[in-house]
Amino acid sequence: MSLYYPHLRTLQQSLAFHAAQRPNQPAVLCEDRCVTYAELHRRSNRTARGLLACAPHAGARVAYLGKESEHYYDVLFGAAKAGAVLVPINWRLAPAEIRHILADSQTAVLFVEEEFRVAAERVVAELAQAPRVVLLDGPDGPGSGLRAWQDRYADSAVDEGGGWDDPVAQLYTSGTTGLPKGVVLAQRSFFVVRDAMESQGLEWIDLRPGDVSLIGIPGFHVGGIWWATQGFNAGVTIVSMRMFVSSAAIEVIRRHGVTIACVVPAMLHMMLSEPRVTGAHFASLRKVVYGGSPISETLLKQCIDEIGCEFAQIYGLTETGNTAVCLPPAEHVSGSPRLRAAGRPYPGIDVKIIGPGGTLLPAGETGEICLRTAAAMREYWGLPEATAATLVDGWIHTGDAGYLDDEGFVFVCDRIKDTVIVAGENVYPAEVEGALAKHPAVAEAAVVGIPHEQWGEAVHAFVVLRPGHRATPRELMLFLQGELAGFKVPGSYEVIDALPRNPSGKILRRSLRDRFWSGRVRQVN
Repeated sequence: MSLYYPHLRTLQQSLAFHAAQRPNQPAVLCEDRCVTYAELHRRSNRTARGLLACAPHAGARVAYLGKESEHYYDVLFGAAKAGAVLVPINWRLAPAEIRHILADSQTAVLFVEEEFRVAAERVVAELAQAPRVVLLDGPDGPGSGLRAWQDRYADSAVDEGGGWDDPVAQLYTSGTTGLPKGVVLAQRSFFVVRDAMESQGLEWIDLRPGDVSLIGIPGFHVGGIWWATQGFNAGVTIVSMRMFVSSAAIEVIRRHGVTIACVVPAMLHMMLSEPRVTGAHFASLRKVVYGGSPISETLLKQCIDEIGCEFAQIYGLTETGNTAVCLPPAEHVSGSPRLRAAGRPYPGIDVKIIGPGGTLLPAGETGEICLRTAAAMREYWGLPEATAATLVDGWIHTGDAGYLDDEGFVFVCDRIKDTVIVAGENVYPAEVEGALAKHPAVAEAAVVGIPHEQWGEAVHAFVVLRPGHRATPRELMLFLQGELAGFKVPGSYEVIDALPRNPSGKILRRSLRDRFWSGRVRQVN
């Protein structure tokens, strides 16, 4: 029976409730460290007190720059209790990208791990409004700097936390303009799907007494923070890995008896590709939830056959508050045509397919997928025009192309927008193209996604060189490493004489990518 506490409506309520009900139960396991629910509650009270002292105004932005650990959740709950908004930053981003996020969000307090301290200090020094920096690590090891900072403040309860519709997280996702946009999510984004499933007695994604939940997706992704909050709302134990390494993940599943996990397809592929791995390594698992990018039918069949537990696929966007559509375990049957589907919407969540001009399309016809969910974002931070373009009359326009079958299952076929998804990480061509254009030998460039068996897609760049200039792929790759996060740097390059364009000058990106995808059923991998 799934754990469900309908009276819990905010993250701070969930933690306070479970700290009282199960104080000695592990809340977070990370490496060899264990934090109980009571400890997490006390620590995050101190964090909240500190945040209120440093940034007393409601909605203050609090950034976290570090790998996964129990400290991330300390800051998450501390921010929720203080009525602040957590801004988790992808630690793989380049300094310029981190600087944009800090400046755009007007971050008041930045929590940073020692590994990223030098880069953070350099970035902060360049900001007109520098945030207060709290170093998480210290002389006594991981987290000792945070504990020293917390010790200045009382661990008494804090009452200033936000309510159901108040913002609690701001996650940055890039757009076709190349600049990351801050997606503002309210507390409700982390409770709506839970309520929707319970309303119909569905156990598509269920958390049960005694569950141990592995988070494979980083907390700076909506999938990572959403999955963690589902575990905390249910009062189960969370297992946090500093970063995903397939061999280590297999060992963590065995050692902690992980029963339920949330991962992206590339992680499943990597674990099953480990030498001598067998189904016995996954014996404790009863369910795997996967999403973030489409999964190949070959990999999914391998997972069903070799791991042998239940599977549930989730589909959504940061803008929809994560999942809005689910392919439940009952549909994961080898050979079923529905294995190509993203799933069906949860109760109370609507989906429609529209054509040019917003016309509603019937079942079987491909158009843009639009989703209406109470978990949807409040806004793109400081970007009213972009918000209005994506959130139209309550509908999120996903930019994904797909269709509905006669029974309401959603099939994703392609992307209307040009996003490339590398192992669940969004890469936006305009951002990479802009960085390439800074190279003195590059006149212009176009970036597309091409199939990759392990990562789903890889980034491929078409480059037009300036007359009289030369640049090797290695030179371009090394140049970009100082401009972009590693996963955004193209792994392959192709020099061409000119980019194909339509009469209005728009790059015909489809004509560039078609030869890589020819003969495939779906134009995403």
